[in-house]
Amino acid sequence: MISVIASIRVREGARDAFLEVFSENVPKVRQETGCIEYFPAIDVETGLSSQDLDENVVTVMEKWQSLTALREHLAAPHMLEYREKVKDLVQEVSLKVLQQP
Repeated sequence: MISVIASIRVREGARDAFLEVFSENVPKVRQETGCIEYFPAIDVETGLSSQDLDENVVTVMEKWQSLTALREHLAAPHMLEYREKVKDLVQEVSLKVLQQP
């Protein structure tokens, strides 16, 4: 199993617009072969001293059956369409692709 943590930094004030587009794409992703889990998350205030809050970051949590399934997801037509729709809302994307030892 492959886990992905995607940190998406959106432009100031663009989080709601980004989440609207992202949420429209979620059902399509969840129907993909090999998708186990796929959802966006935003920071929540907890009062924990080590927490780093950022209202301009959306974290996407993903689980895939294999690296092949993840690669196919990234090339899927609906993902290409999604990236085109959010290109003016997103500043930066970073990925952590993980596998349990």
